[in-house]
Amino acid sequence: MKREIIITGDGSPTIFVPELDEHYHSIHGAFNESMHVFIHAGLAYRLEQKKSIHVLEIGLGTGSNFLLTLDFIQSLPVQVTYDALEPFPISNEIITTLGGSITAFKCSKETFEQIHKAEAGKPVTLSTKLSFTRLQETLQNVQLNKQYDLVYFDAFGPRAQPEMWEAANFDKLFQYMEPGGVLVTYCAKGSVRRTLQEIGFMVEKLPGPPGKREMLRATKLPVNFVL
Repeated sequence: MKREIIITGDGSPTIFVPELDEHYHSIHGAFNESMHVFIHAGLAYRLEQKKSIHVLEIGLGTGSNFLLTLDFIQSLPVQVTYDALEPFPISNEIITTLGGSITAFKCSKETFEQIHKAEAGKPVTLSTKLSFTRLQETLQNVQLNKQYDLVYFDAFGPRAQPEMWEAANFDKLFQYMEPGGVLVTYCAKGSVRRTLQEIGFMVEKLPGPPGKREMLRATKLPVNFVL
């Protein structure tokens, strides 16, 4: 599958896949989208409730969500274990090219390359606060042995990858999440929201990043929770 690097509206890079007519991130700004959806609405929100968390990312892609997570927690008294699913990792050529244009993400070129070249399934300690594992498997096939506090759902959109947005996948994630666990996604499509609600999530519509009106945050409520 051919992939092309483009520069988005805020100066940060992303990847375009012509075959799917889809970008890895918003063309209005990859950095701003990741910060708004996954860091502010997801990570910061969850760390207010819990200081040691397990994060699962669906779609590592360029690694922007992970790199921003790593940067965000550096000055905080927290611990994060981060697992990322990416069945179709980017090529060494793309890694090398992107590694020279990651100034929007506060990390070294070496850290960027390390996460993409990490042995699949083997944890890598990148700081005293964070352990990272790259899983080269699909959501449909993966079997996990953790309960997650936060899920970054960053798959391609429903138009390009409708199979990723099916109820079975969200039900699987629901089972893998701790009570109180949160799932965040840039997609606010009505069918996605209704699917999450039918599975048992409490779903909030939040203001979206630049170029999008809304996003979703879904919470797995504790069993004894009363609205």
